[in-house]
Amino acid sequence: MYSYRFIFLFCFALLSTPLFSQETHSIQGKIVDAKSGDAVPFAQVALYEPGSEKPYTGGISKENGQFSINAEEGQYVLEIIFVGYENKRVKNIQLENEKLNLGSIKLQSDTRQLEEVVVESNEVRRPVQADLEGLSITPDQTISNVGGSLLDVLRNTPSVNVGQDGTVTIRGSSGTNVLIDGRNSALASDLEQIPASAIDQVKIVNNPNSKYDAEGAGGVINIQLKRGQDQGTSGKAELTMGTRYRLSSNLRLSHKSEDFNVYGGYSYRSWPRVGNSQTTRYTYDDNRRLEQIGDSERNDREHTLNLGGDYFIGKNKLSYEGAFNMETESDSDENQTRVFNTLNNSTVLEYIRQNNEGEENYSYDNALIYERLFDQNGKEFRFSISHSMRDQLEDQKIDVYSGTIRPEGEAPNGEERSFNDELRQTVVAQADYVQPLGEAKLEAGYKSTFRSFDNDYLYEVYNPQSEVWINQTEVSNRFLYKDQVHALYAIYSRSFDALEFSVGSRLEQTYVDTKLYNTGETNEQNYLNLFPSLQALYTLNELNSLKFTYSRRIDRPNGWRLNPFPDISDSLNVRLGNPELQPEFIHSLEFGHMVSFERADITTNAFFRNVDGQVDYIVRIEDGISYRQPTNLNTSQTYGLELITTSQLFEWWSVNASYSIFQTNVDGTNVDQSFNNDGVSWNAKLTTDLSLPYNIDFQLTGNYTAPEIEAQGRDLARYYTDISLQRGFLDNKLDLSVSLRDVFDTRRFAGENYGEDFLQTFEYKRESRILLVSLGYQF
Repeated sequence: MYSYRFIFLFCFALLSTPLFSQETHSIQGKIVDAKSGDAVPFAQVALYEPGSEKPYTGGISKENGQFSINAEEGQYVLEIIFVGYENKRVKNIQLENEKLNLGSIKLQSDTRQLEEVVVESNEVRRPVQADLEGLSITPDQTISNVGGSLLDVLRNTPSVNVGQDGTVTIRGSSGTNVLIDGRNSALASDLEQIPASAIDQVKIVNNPNSKYDAEGAGGVINIQLKRGQDQGTSGKAELTMGTRYRLSSNLRLSHKSEDFNVYGGYSYRSWPRVGNSQTTRYTYDDNRRLEQIGDSERNDREHTLNLGGDYFIGKNKLSYEGAFNMETESDSDENQTRVFNTLNNSTVLEYIRQNNEGEENYSYDNALIYERLFDQNGKEFRFSISHSMRDQLEDQKIDVYSGTIRPEGEAPNGEERSFNDELRQTVVAQADYVQPLGEAKLEAGYKSTFRSFDNDYLYEVYNPQSEVWINQTEVSNRFLYKDQVHALYAIYSRSFDALEFSVGSRLEQTYVDTKLYNTGETNEQNYLNLFPSLQALYTLNELNSLKFTYSRRIDRPNGWRLNPFPDISDSLNVRLGNPELQPEFIHSLEFGHMVSFERADITTNAFFRNVDGQVDYIVRIEDGISYRQPTNLNTSQTYGLELITTSQLFEWWSVNASYSIFQTNVDGTNVDQSFNNDGVSWNAKLTTDLSLPYNIDFQLTGNYTAPEIEAQGRDLARYYTDISLQRGFLDNKLDLSVSLRDVFDTRRFAGENYGEDFLQTFEYKRESRILLVSLGYQF
């Protein structure tokens, strides 16, 4: 009832907003750096009447460099002022229509020495901003992100949920295309390895246009790493310490001049944690009850290095972007298992598995980028080529104690071990061109992506009689997955007074080749698909605008889902891949309304997604063993409503909140007539900032995700609250932060699966109540 009342009040407030234009007209544009083309935020924009020295009106550019000011019909002079740049005057502006777009206005750097100017004001935190494409997330604006990873950033992002194993879903869909600086990268296979301190911005594109890959049912997550931006030499050092001897530290340096820009950073992260799990399963055909209790401990250490630079040669810009990560991890798990006869509650089976695991992971990403700079505003050409790799080495030693759950010094009854060598590689070549055509523009490009996934897994059991390790050929395997995606795209965009629209299409040729070395079995696929897109923005007046987006997309199964060999880390709960898995095809629509008041921005989105060939994990029970395997279902539909607000209620209090509610219908009757499920889910996220006495900033972050259905069950609710304090010293060059994550220790992952012959419930709980203290110094 509270959620429906919340929606009613929001809708009433939006319908009460004045939607009629005023007597004034709008002058719009975007302020950019003449050399780099980067946006210039917070520049002063003043409008003068000819011959007057007193501004008629004015404003300030937004974080993306865009500005919009209103004036009556007539002739004007526009002046732009920003520290570090030469003043820019645009003369003979004739304002006649309802909207005049000046396009990109370039500012030239001012090389004169300037005395330091200190401007003191209350900072307005805007961690989330909405636009036509989706959401822009600034991690530095959320204090609880300090010392965390990219997964912590995404946990605080509207529409996004992060699972127990790091799986990311957007509006209920797990099919997301994660990019690093706009590129496909092997680094994206482990999002926890990317420190939050290295991230400049995260872009969530729910319904991307044809310039983006068609991959991903839920859309695109583009992670933009920090680069050198300020003139001269600058840097920042940060240190975070937390409970259980957690440690995170990083250093960033950059130097920028007229001709070149170099930047780099190094971070170290040690993040030990513990957890526990419980699983209960009833099987009705044999009257059995399975009870499992697990305890785990993780100890990992990571080193991350990123380097980059830009060099200007006339109208040519050459850039290099690189990142390297090295991770070592040691884990231990103990799993107690008991099986009972439900008729007389007698014990049928009991044992303990103790698993000790070690990992060494190496990842790198390198990219070379060429950009041609043009005098004509809006004309662009960009070519890039990149290569990324992730090599994961893992070994396991498993001791099994049969007939007991409390071993007291005796030797194990069984010994097992495994070795896994997994290599991922991605190569991308891409060219993009933009040609202005008066009030319109044409974008076109080509992209080739080559990916490979090579997994070599050896599983052995010790034979005490012969004292040798015996290879288990029914489990050991080597699986190779390769794919190529070659794409052409074109997008036409145009503005008509209050209407802006773009229509485009993307043609993708896909080649997939897999090989199972154990059996010699191969699987080759190739298919050609067309993916259209449409985006439109209609400005009602200076406060209100409407948007509409549509795209057709694809979600291809990855190597893990295609590998048919079992993962028997838990011998009674086995995971399998499915070599017959086919891609999902998605139609996605979104209609939104954006309104900007003096102290608040409100975005409302209604969305719909239809998936043909929906992939879901199906559980079956055979001989008391649970087998979990991805399978193509008929279809699924998701439709819902999303509200996002950013408001500065008072000078000392700001609130950023989001609410999303959606209905999901899953049709899996092609697999089983009972696999037909539907349900409503919703989530709410809140970040509020208070300016306390003594220049202390207080921030509270709350997150609630309601239960969400699957074909054979549902995931249960998840919720938590974080609180953080921050204070600046030495003219805000030094800042001290204290965060308590998951104050009430409520974050968990739980759910239930069921079929005609079984019912299973599970819960995973990682240590989540963590105290962190961070110190940062900027120079």
